[in-house]
Amino acid sequence: MLTISGLNTYYGRAHILADLALQAGRGEVVVLLGRNGAGKSTTMKSVIGMVPAQSGVIEFEGKRIDNQPMHRIAQAGLGYVPEERRIFTELTVMENLDVGRQPPRQDAPTWTPERLFELFPNLGRMKDRPGGRMSGGEQQMLTIARTLMGNPRLILLDEPSEGLAPVIVEQMAKTILQLKAEGLAVLLSEQNLHFAQMVADRAYIIEKGRIRYQGTMTELAVDAAVREQYLSV
Repeated sequence: MLTISGLNTYYGRAHILADLALQAGRGEVVVLLGRNGAGKSTTMKSVIGMVPAQSGVIEFEGKRIDNQPMHRIAQAGLGYVPEERRIFTELTVMENLDVGRQPPRQDAPTWTPERLFELFPNLGRMKDRPGGRMSGGEQQMLTIARTLMGNPRLILLDEPSEGLAPVIVEQMAKTILQLKAEGLAVLLSEQNLHFAQMVADRAYIIEKGRIRYQGTMTELAVDAAVREQYLSV
């Protein structure tokens, strides 16, 4: 569903992503692992069009999107949940969801507030609460729910477990597995290897903007040398 090849991205003269390549398929959870500053968030922002690629190809469902503006990429069925969450703090839960609403999309699950409240029961109990009066975990859930209101076929999750309490991290893992069961492709960036092992099918490890490793989560779990080299703090 998503194919990236030869991706090079710069911030000014700084070469951030170098010939990056990865793939994610329908009904698959793929994790991009790496330390702080490795290029995980820049990869996400390059895919969604926030940071223009200098060169390379990004294809979504067989069509190039690396030359498209952000709103066109979103309309094509690609959802993005940023690390910073970026909810509308003055708007209620229901109003935030309405902001993300798009028409039903062929070959993608259709999300309504009622379905999302089944996925996120906490949100269902605070429909009229302003986003600014919610905990970090609740805001993260709202951000994902708002993105799902666009009925995406693929969703990008940037550091979804960061800063969350363990019980919320567990809920987040269940949510991602439910999205996989719905047939969505999920690409997430993570530093938390334990969380990645709970949800992901395959992993890519990025260091200094280059993919250094790719394999299944089972293969990564038994490769202590790779984990020590690229993921240890």
